[in-house]
Amino acid sequence: MPNLRRRVNEEQGFTLIELLVVVLVIGILAAIVIPAFLNQTGKAQDASAKELAHTAQVAAETYATDHNGSYASLTPAALQSEEASIVIASGTSNAYVVSATGTATGYAITVAPARPSETFTVTRAGGTVTRTCTPSSGAHGGCLNGTW
Repeated sequence: MPNLRRRVNEEQGFTLIELLVVVLVIGILAAIVIPAFLNQTGKAQDASAKELAHTAQVAAETYATDHNGSYASLTPAALQSEEASIVIASGTSNAYVVSATGTATGYAITVAPARPSETFTVTRAGGTVTRTCTPSSGAHGGCLNGTW
């Protein structure tokens, strides 16, 4: 027992080298994790914009049903009147509809994320729906090769 007490009393803590190694390891891990975490915010904003584009697409189809199959006079405000959750103003923390135009047989709806780095467009022409986007230079994965 006296040997154990003596050993406990002799221990003074960690050496400076040991502390520096721990700080270095934490710094390296932070350098790896923080950029990956920040990239997730961009992905979430892109996903929100894509979901809003899909919601606007459904609202456009509902609009046409209410207007004898015509998409003419389709506007962002008309989409919002069909679906109240559609955001048409920028400056919010949500994705928003940038533009919506329609003809008798088709439409084009463009949506931007809260921090517009990309835009996502849903177009219906000739009965075919296409999804295009403008890629950003910082690729969070939302827009690849101009489609989504």
